[in-house]
Amino acid sequence: MKISIINLWRMPTDQIPHNSYVIQSKHFGMANEISLPLYLKTARKNTIQRAFDATLLFLLLSLLVYRLLSLKSHGFVWLLAFLCESWFTFTWSLIVSTKWNPVEIQTYPENLERRFAELPAVDMFVTTADPGREPPIMTVNTVLSLLAVDYPADKLACYVSDDGCSALTFHSLVEALRFAKLWVPFCKKYNVQVRAPFRYLLADPMSTSSANSEFKQDWKKIKAEYEQLCLKIKEAGRESAPGDLTGEFAVFANIQTGNHPSIIKIMGEHKHETEGDEEVPHLVYISREKRPKYPHHFKAGAMNVLSRVSGLMTNAPFILNVDCDMFANDPQVVLRAMCQLLDRESETDVAYVQYPQCFYNGLKDDPYGNQMVVLYEYLGHGLAGLQGPSYSGTGCFHRRKVIYGVWPDHADNSVRNQTLINGKSGEYELMKKFGKSREFMESATHALRGQKGIRPKLSDSLEAALQVADCDYEFGSTWGTKFGWIYGSMTEDVLTGLTIQRKGWKSTLPLPDLPAFLGCAPTGGPAAMTQQKRWATGLFEILVSKSNPMFATFTGNLQFRTSLFYLYLLSWGFSSIPELCYAALPAYCIISDSHFLPKVHDPAMLIPVIIFVTYNMLTLREYLKLGLSAQAWWNNMRMGRITATSAYLFGVLSVVLKILGLSDTVFEVTQKDDGDEDDDGMNDATKFTFDESPIFVPGTTLLLVHLTALLMLCLRLLPSVDDDGKWLRVGPGEVFCSLWVVLCFRPFMKGLFRRGKYGIPSSTIFKSTCLALVFVCMGLRI
Repeated sequence: MKISIINLWRMPTDQIPHNSYVIQSKHFGMANEISLPLYLKTARKNTIQRAFDATLLFLLLSLLVYRLLSLKSHGFVWLLAFLCESWFTFTWSLIVSTKWNPVEIQTYPENLERRFAELPAVDMFVTTADPGREPPIMTVNTVLSLLAVDYPADKLACYVSDDGCSALTFHSLVEALRFAKLWVPFCKKYNVQVRAPFRYLLADPMSTSSANSEFKQDWKKIKAEYEQLCLKIKEAGRESAPGDLTGEFAVFANIQTGNHPSIIKIMGEHKHETEGDEEVPHLVYISREKRPKYPHHFKAGAMNVLSRVSGLMTNAPFILNVDCDMFANDPQVVLRAMCQLLDRESETDVAYVQYPQCFYNGLKDDPYGNQMVVLYEYLGHGLAGLQGPSYSGTGCFHRRKVIYGVWPDHADNSVRNQTLINGKSGEYELMKKFGKSREFMESATHALRGQKGIRPKLSDSLEAALQVADCDYEFGSTWGTKFGWIYGSMTEDVLTGLTIQRKGWKSTLPLPDLPAFLGCAPTGGPAAMTQQKRWATGLFEILVSKSNPMFATFTGNLQFRTSLFYLYLLSWGFSSIPELCYAALPAYCIISDSHFLPKVHDPAMLIPVIIFVTYNMLTLREYLKLGLSAQAWWNNMRMGRITATSAYLFGVLSVVLKILGLSDTVFEVTQKDDGDEDDDGMNDATKFTFDESPIFVPGTTLLLVHLTALLMLCLRLLPSVDDDGKWLRVGPGEVFCSLWVVLCFRPFMKGLFRRGKYGIPSSTIFKSTCLALVFVCMGLRI
């Protein structure tokens, strides 16, 4: 995009392209100054949204004031409602603060080649941990999509971390590399847009009249080769071992998943002089050493190993990391990220570019409420106007030197960076930071200084790479504590991003029309709840640790409003307590003949009614404005209540048990589908599923409590009106709220009468019934 200097004068200051510079035009006798921006930040108008958000916040505060003034004349129920509503008001204020200044980001990858004679190298990390829950064909498609992106092949290297140490995963990558030598040239020859073959080959371009005979022939060949690839992987998966464990597979003989040495295989090495392979980037397989008595720190440990191994082999200044189910949907995604990282201002301010998580298998109307479309649209754009988004663990481009601990290039940080790069006591100080490998210390020093220092061949660094992948390599160093992926939380991504931003680094969150990456959303109740529980566990771990964002604001360089967003994010788990208490209040009031809402004839009753209507209309407006349906809005609303009172609650409980030393948190890999479901399978996927996990007990108990309270009221076992037809202490407001909770937990009600995976197990029903009876008896007694 070319913008004349006159137009630049006329543009608002918040719309002037970052890092604009001028060149001389040769088409006019006099100099014509034009701009070649790499990316553009523009403020989005937000007047109406701000008005609605502020109005709702004012109403919430008004309700709190009313409760506070009338607290003396009411009992414990009123106080509990006040405490819960205080938390909801606080949470809403954090949301409003985050959404207040939304920003749009637009990139111009076509200007990169005009600005830079040579593009920087990028190392791409793909992580997988369990071939049973993460099908290898899914990992293969992600790798193929990355190998085929629009970027110089000699500047790319793909590293696959297999934490399951699976011969099947390695076998799948071996077969995928053979296919890649056909797939990558095919994509670039015909400018294929979707470069994950399992998605591209769903369409049939043969019927279009514009397809020439050469393309049709090549397409048929690619389709046949991919089908053969899938067949080989499926056949290998049916066997106990993929073929004979000899040759390059010999290292997988007698391997135990949690007890094995490091395995690093240089599967494909880009060679400039070999014409047939010159379009396929490097491909390296890594399975780090694991021993029973050594902590492996889950995904964070795997990412740190990837950082060290890639630092020895290619040492690219930029790193992309994706999960095994997150394929590159935009072939220009690397170029677009470079637009934001190579800008002159960004080089000293922006640590990482985080793309939103979008899903290719998203079910219609989002029945499990995990597609996060509205969350990214409103909170994401708001974060882009602050210090930037948190790190989400996948679809993120990092600066290697930031991962190695560099501070922003500000005057007050220059001493820190010089100490980090040069050390106080030479080699001993570097060893305390980066570990005992001299080769890696040299590589890290090159990266921190902005030098290349790449070995001519990947195999030259293989011995050193095996050393840095050992499970005891990090002992005595600051890996995972001061730099790298930070340990101490199940959500290592958020903790790592918080550690980076507390130094003063910024980040960007581009939200392009074409999603940069597409992943696999968990389908089914157990998978969705497992993921939410893991998030709640990790976030609450950070909240109660010394990494609390409020400390980072006062002792670090984290912006105050950014810390408020982190506070909102990290408190997802804690919100389960007020959510559960508030959801149980209507049933308790019906059973105990009390009330937590103002009486019908009290004018103050209008406040909670208006809050209820305003909040639901406001959130519904957000969904409809994005082209989503009212059903999608409702699904997200009810799933918000379900996850908050179940998955989040168990996340908090697991952290409390960890703090008390009674048990440790366990990383649970989410079950992922390989994308081969038929239409009937997709229709069944919209039905809520259950298993025998205790995570479904709170929701079932809450439903039974409300059904019991409503049933007792209908059977006139509880007094509701007096002789004159007036409501007693319990009013229609409590009855309506109880019906609303039952409506939110409608999937659980259906589960009471279904069988198989769509029905609630009898053991869960028995436990929930016992808890519900205890609750009802307590309410009657009080």
